[in-house]
Amino acid sequence: MLDTVSGTEWYVPVVEGLSGRRAQAARNDETILRAARTVFVADPTAPISAVAEVAGVGISALYRRYPSKEELLRKLCGDGLRTYNEILEHALAEMEGADQGDAGASFANWLRRIVAADTHSLTLALAGTFTPTEELRAEARRSGELNARLLARTRAAGAIRPDVELTDLTMILEQVAAIRFGDEERRAELRARAVELHLDALRTPIPAPLPGPPASVEEVNARWRTVQ
Repeated sequence: MLDTVSGTEWYVPVVEGLSGRRAQAARNDETILRAARTVFVADPTAPISAVAEVAGVGISALYRRYPSKEELLRKLCGDGLRTYNEILEHALAEMEGADQGDAGASFANWLRRIVAADTHSLTLALAGTFTPTEELRAEARRSGELNARLLARTRAAGAIRPDVELTDLTMILEQVAAIRFGDEERRAELRARAVELHLDALRTPIPAPLPGPPASVEEVNARWRTVQ
């Protein structure tokens, strides 16, 4: 299960109510996925045997669960996309619910939660390293739809500068995810600081003109074409 409320954990093990064998399998899978994320964010070219070593499992046990590195990469990115969409849905529920919450506050909390969940480290590391499935493409299209609704609501509330486009938000999230030095606690502090700087720039009431056009959707998506 993915903790999309606090955004403080990538994977949250859920084994309650499972039988002993199924609970152990769930824990093993959790361990493998945590290890895979650590290994491939650091080095996308690493062999799958490196994941087994970090996870402390035999290579045969890993292959029983994920028959290839490509399948493991798809799983990681699929989970990342679903996390991203769940956090988006939470923000939209706040904006569009009966209480019609503060769109600016909901937008800011969305950005903070996405950064805390660290979804975009996977994009930076893994884009173009595997062939996406149709399921992943559908999840990505859903991201686009949810992003568009979020930005439209935030614009309508006057809570964001009017010249910001969706791909500008993508670039901000990737820039913050690129902060990778220091231990886990220090990295989180530096990313949180960067997010608040970006939020002030996004909300500025009298913005200076931005140079050049934003990245196009084609430019952003081109990275996901696998290198031949």
